[in-house]
Amino acid sequence: MRSMLFILLISLMPLASSAPSKRIDIQKVTDNVYALVGQRGPMSKWNFGTNATFGVVVTDQGVVLIDSGASDKAARYIHQSIQEITDKPVVLVINTGSEDLRWLGNTYFKSLGAKIITSQRALEHQHARSSELLSRLDTFIFPEFSAGTTDTYADETFTQQKKLVVGSTTLILNYAGPAYMPGDFYVWLPDQKVVFSGNIISTERMLAVARESNTSSWMNVFREIEDLNPRYIIPGHGHATDIKTARADTYTFLQLLRKSVKTFIEQGGQIENVSSLKEYPLSPYERLIGYDMLLGRNALHVYMELEWE
Repeated sequence: MRSMLFILLISLMPLASSAPSKRIDIQKVTDNVYALVGQRGPMSKWNFGTNATFGVVVTDQGVVLIDSGASDKAARYIHQSIQEITDKPVVLVINTGSEDLRWLGNTYFKSLGAKIITSQRALEHQHARSSELLSRLDTFIFPEFSAGTTDTYADETFTQQKKLVVGSTTLILNYAGPAYMPGDFYVWLPDQKVVFSGNIISTERMLAVARESNTSSWMNVFREIEDLNPRYIIPGHGHATDIKTARADTYTFLQLLRKSVKTFIEQGGQIENVSSLKEYPLSPYERLIGYDMLLGRNALHVYMELEWE
C-alpha cells in the first residue's frame, strides 16, 4: 500500500522535480494548452533568458506561443520544447509586455513565418527600452546573449481588447491598465477557462516591482482576472496554478508591501532606509525564490510610487 502511495505521489510531482537539469520544463494544463516553465531565478549564461514561464496553445491551424524569451538562444530553446509537444508550426506569437523575456526572441519566430501581436502600450515601451535591453544583454550579462538577438517588433497591435480565433480556438487579449510594465496584458481562453497572465501574476518566485510599475493599477488588473473565475492561471513565472495561489503570491504580496511602505513613510522613514522592512509582515514571503534579492528593491520602487499618489 505504501509503495502504491509513493508511486502516486511521484506521478503528481511537477516535471521540474524529475528533470532539474532542463532549461524548460513542459507542464500540460489542458488537452491543447501547455506551460513552458523556465527557471525561477535570474537570467544567466546557462538559461539564456528562458527564466520565465511561456505559454503554448496547440490549435487546428498551428501553435500560438505566448511570449518569445529574452534572446535568440532562448527562442530556440522554447521552440525545441514546442517540438516535444507537436510538429505543428508556430503561427502566432503574443508578446504580453515589454520586459525582455516577453519579446526579444521575436526575430527567430518571425523567421519561421509567425505573426506577432502585442498591445500598443507594450509596443511603445519596447521601442523606448530596446537599446537598454540589448545593451544589457551584450554588456552586463554575457556577450553570448546578443548573438542573433535583434529588436523585432509586432506586426499588429491593439489598444484595449482583441479577439482572435485560430482554428477552433478563441483567445481574448485584454489590456486593463499598467501593471509591472505599462503595456502588460493577459490572454484569456474562455472555452478552457485559462489565463496567461504574463508579468501580471508571478508565483513560486517573488515578483519584481520596477521603476515603471504601477502597483495600484496592477492590483486592479489582478481583480479583473479574478472576476473571470479562471480554472487555471499560467503565470509569468512559476508553474500553472489556481487563482487562490496566484492571489497569495501576487495580489496579497502587493497589498502588504504597499501597506508596509506606507506605514514606514507615515512613521517618518526615509527613502535611504526603506529597503529594510524586517519589522513589517512580509516574512511569510521568504519562501519565494528571490526574496532576499528583490524585497528591498521592491520597497524602494513602491516608496517612490507612493510619494506621487
